[in-house]
Amino acid sequence: MPSPQSKILVVDDEAPLRKALRTSLVASGFAVDEARSGEEALDAVRQKSFDLVLLDINMPGLNGFEVCQRIRLLSPQAGIVMVTVKDFEEDKVRALEAGADDYVTKPFRLRELTARLRAVLRRIKPPETVETVRAGDLEIDCVRRILKRNGEEIHLAPKEFDLLAFMMKHMDAPLRHVTLLHAIWGPEYGNELEYLRAYVRILRKKIEKDPSAPEYILTEPWLGYRFRNPSDPDSSPLPRDDD
Repeated sequence: MPSPQSKILVVDDEAPLRKALRTSLVASGFAVDEARSGEEALDAVRQKSFDLVLLDINMPGLNGFEVCQRIRLLSPQAGIVMVTVKDFEEDKVRALEAGADDYVTKPFRLRELTARLRAVLRRIKPPETVETVRAGDLEIDCVRRILKRNGEEIHLAPKEFDLLAFMMKHMDAPLRHVTLLHAIWGPEYGNELEYLRAYVRILRKKIEKDPSAPEYILTEPWLGYRFRNPSDPDSSPLPRDDD
């Protein structure tokens, strides 16, 4: 459960939905404020500090993308989760480009929403140094550059290790293809999707029980990948394509 001091701003023009979200999020340990529009949200952020903002894309007046960009400038440390429509995959890409940390698609389950919010909270308040990351049967030592599964060391080539370590450090975050290519191969990379997919296939063969039904490295359709901890009860599998 998040700290009682974790403050969230819920931005949606539908009053019944705001009420339902407030009730559920308060029960989950959040302190909740509401805004009926993008303009109200910006006023709230100017007046008060929030740990998280849950922001709907489709609102009258300022749309969610523009509001997200402005909130990111006003409150760079706040986590932003945008609410998108399930059938509009391009909205997910636009949400991340606008500065969102993650997104949840309508209709969503409360459990999925709180899992997304908790994951963002963990990422915006990380420990000062990350030496070892654990997920399921995996343990990666980022200093000694060693990966173990069930205590047994798995050999990884340098780029394989760098890619897996980056994904595990950003656990539960949607990672765009271009973000991964820039981070691991350098800023001159960005369009080499087949190159990235080849490395993901190699990693899945080495860490997954069944590479054809991955539990760790999940595909985010149209976007990239998300590393998931299968031992985390709040982390649920997402739909994936055949990448």
